[in-house]
Amino acid sequence: MNFVDAVKQCFTKYVGFEGRAPRSEYWWWVLFIIVVSIVLGSVRAGMLANLFSLATLLPSLAVGARRLHDIGKSGWWQLVALIPLIGWILLIYWAVQPSEGDNSYGPAPSIASN
Repeated sequence: MNFVDAVKQCFTKYVGFEGRAPRSEYWWWVLFIIVVSIVLGSVRAGMLANLFSLATLLPSLAVGARRLHDIGKSGWWQLVALIPLIGWILLIYWAVQPSEGDNSYGPAPSIASN
C-alpha cells in the first residue's frame, strides 16, 4: 500500500473500527498526520490546524483500532496511551509487529499491502 492509497483508505473508512489495517496503512497515515500538522503549524494556521485535528481524530482512532485487530488485540487497547510514556511505548511496539495470520477480526491482509 502506498501513501495515497493509505490516506484514501483511512478517509474512506472514516469511522470503520471493524476489520484490519496492515502496518503500511497505519504508518502512512501517521506520516500524513505528522506532515500536515507540521505544515499547518509552520504557517500559523491555528484555526485550520484545530479543524484538521478534529477532522482526523476519528479516522486516527479507527486505523489504530484496525491496526491492533491485525495483531489480534482489541481496539480498546488504545486506551493504554493514557498511561504516560509506557502506554505510548507499548502502542508503538504493537504497531510495528507483523500481521497475525487469520484471526477473529478477519483474514490476514495481503503480504503486498503489509
